[in-house]
Amino acid sequence: MSQPTDTIAAIASAPGAAGVGVVRVSGPSVPLIAQALLGRAPRPRYAHFVSFRDAAGETIDQGLLLHFPAPASYTGEHVLELQGHGSAVLLDALLRRVCELGARLARPGEFTERAFLNGKLDLAQAEAVADLIAARSQAGARAALQSMEGVFSRKVEVLLQALIALRVHIEAAIDFPEEEIDFLADPAITTQLENLRADLRELLREARRGVRLNDGLKVAIVGRPNAGKSSLLNALAGSDRAIVTPVAGTTRDVLRESLSLDGIALELADTAGLRETDDEVEREGVRRAHGELQRADVALLVTTEADVDADLAFFDVLPAGVERMVLINKIDLGQTTPRAETRGGIACLWASAKTGAGLDALRDRLRQLAGAGGGEGAFSARRRHVLALEQVGTHLGHTARILATSRAGELAAEELHRAQHALGEITGSYTSDDLLGAIFGSFCIGK
Repeated sequence: MSQPTDTIAAIASAPGAAGVGVVRVSGPSVPLIAQALLGRAPRPRYAHFVSFRDAAGETIDQGLLLHFPAPASYTGEHVLELQGHGSAVLLDALLRRVCELGARLARPGEFTERAFLNGKLDLAQAEAVADLIAARSQAGARAALQSMEGVFSRKVEVLLQALIALRVHIEAAIDFPEEEIDFLADPAITTQLENLRADLRELLREARRGVRLNDGLKVAIVGRPNAGKSSLLNALAGSDRAIVTPVAGTTRDVLRESLSLDGIALELADTAGLRETDDEVEREGVRRAHGELQRADVALLVTTEADVDADLAFFDVLPAGVERMVLINKIDLGQTTPRAETRGGIACLWASAKTGAGLDALRDRLRQLAGAGGGEGAFSARRRHVLALEQVGTHLGHTARILATSRAGELAAEELHRAQHALGEITGSYTSDDLLGAIFGSFCIGK
């Protein structure tokens, strides 16, 4: 993307009636526009009370004018903020006046795009601005703020510098092909690579947690008919959202419920009971249940003590990245008390959706999976960041295999180059215009 040379303007406040509305302007024509509206050169970062007038001299509104000279502004350009009354009619008239004075209407996300192009934010920080605006929970807002302040970007930069150092080491070894010493066999290279892969795994774990803090935790409740899936949904939602009957196969479609669990956004999906059936409608419900499992962050298998061993086979079709949990339900029918244990690396909880016994442990586990308790350094992330980090891991894995077998330095260096490119896509060091357009096009106008 080339550096912009024109001036943009947009209404930056939310639609609808409000006490205050804001028109934002950015670009080289801002000083002239400000002087035309104020009648004199504005004082930097000072709130001027002014009557905004149209071309005929008629008053549009009264409010405040603030000028932020470049480069000490959000976009890095001259920025003007006009604060008036929050009337859509008045704000539209004020925006038209600004455009008459030399600005054009801004595209969605164009202000933050200019901040990125002018080096005020990297790409991960710019995305965090949109995430902060769209945050659905307090934890998500805190995490987005951490990313906007550069917590995630600094972790990526540390990893990037370590990767570059490893590239330098390997490419230096390539320069001595005729020496008797095999520089690629240097244990320092292996140590550097293993440390880099370990740091990447930790960052990937934090990024996945950041995606959940940002998007909310998607939980697919699955199991055989009459296991108590709908009763569990109702218990967690605190209302009778799903129909519960003794008839097997009552739930035919995916029923979704969004809720906040101590500031963590959860999206629960109650699915049709998984079984072979001749009923065409129920068969479609089972198909949709399998589809929900492919999109979920967590597969919560609801079963009973008698069926748990057989029902674990439901997990065989899950993608590798989906967390697995088992809720052994209906303990109220026997003498079992709530408890928790791990079987084969899968968390198993004993509870009763009917009485609520043991559900607090389930809520605690869901909070942990959603990223709660991640500490002050927890940051937000997007799925594209996770995919980029996974690509880095793939290339580092290829590098390790090359060094352990053929010791083909050129191939190892190329894998590290690709890893560096994938890592750079997160912060925008290597980014196509198409990707930038897609990212900033998803922003609201005025931001």
